[in-house]
Amino acid sequence: MKDRFGRTISYLRISVTDRCNLRCVYCMPVQGISLLRHEDVLRYEEIVRVARIAEDLGFSKFRLTGGEPLVRKGIVSLVETLARPCSPGNNTENHGTSPQNSVPFRGKSRSLAMTTNGVLLSQYARPLRAAGLDRINVSLDTLDRAKYQRITGFDEFDRVMAGIREARAVGFEPLKINVVAMRGINDDEVGDFVRLAQEGFEVRFIELMPFRVRAERWSDRFISGAEIREKIAQTFHIRRTDEGPTAGPAKMYRAEDWPGRIGFIEPISSSFCSACNRLRLTSDGFLKPCLLSDVEVDLKTPLRTGVPDEEIAELFERAVFEKPRGHRLKEHRLPVRTMAQVGG
Repeated sequence: MKDRFGRTISYLRISVTDRCNLRCVYCMPVQGISLLRHEDVLRYEEIVRVARIAEDLGFSKFRLTGGEPLVRKGIVSLVETLARPCSPGNNTENHGTSPQNSVPFRGKSRSLAMTTNGVLLSQYARPLRAAGLDRINVSLDTLDRAKYQRITGFDEFDRVMAGIREARAVGFEPLKINVVAMRGINDDEVGDFVRLAQEGFEVRFIELMPFRVRAERWSDRFISGAEIREKIAQTFHIRRTDEGPTAGPAKMYRAEDWPGRIGFIEPISSSFCSACNRLRLTSDGFLKPCLLSDVEVDLKTPLRTGVPDEEIAELFERAVFEKPRGHRLKEHRLPVRTMAQVGG
């Protein structure tokens, strides 16, 4: 699918829940959010149907997000259904209540990944791998246990590290570590994260985005990707490398001759909107053309009123048409939803 600006849209990020077992300072307000009712969240068979229609439209990359996707019951079954190729000729509709009873993808030409905070990963890494999940990204903003509790609100650092070890043990390679860089909070750990590349990890520094979460000024905590690279270069030799098919918007580097890579995702200082290829499906069934825009297309209502696939496909076309040229953060136009409500 092509949008108005010539971009090929082929990546769908699917939020399966707005619930999370952490309260990260940049993502969730201290008081939490008004959680969706059970009946307001897309059912698994609805998610599978949307994903299958998206694949028929040319989408080839899919990622499960939250909230925290591993807190939703039955998540392994959803992964198994999405990862299982459809047998030839099996393209009948099925609107049952179980993902196992839903029609899976047509083929295996697409990838299926997940972003998790890692708290439950030691329990789920092996079954997720067996179910067919291709890749995992773990969000981890510090390597210091005490600081982890200050950032997330919970003392779960040891469980996250155990989950990372288990994920690597069962074959999730390269394992990506997503680090939201924050001045005065974790920017003193940049070198520690870079050293993870020596062990084969792919570490990606992500610029802090100004969602409406905490009272403190976002700009006081913001640190650009360029400044992080300058910090790294003071200690390590880094060189630009080929991004590769899984890098997405990240600018990729290698530190020394280590097997892992270092990535920089810079939505603020070096906007990659001109190359954006994604839509987002919220857990309550809205298709968002842009993470940082309030434009949304309702899929849940037509899904639950029995419309045919062709009409759902037309709604995808509308969402692609509504995709803006770029975000408007520099004009201080902040999205109403928090990151937890949108899906990271």
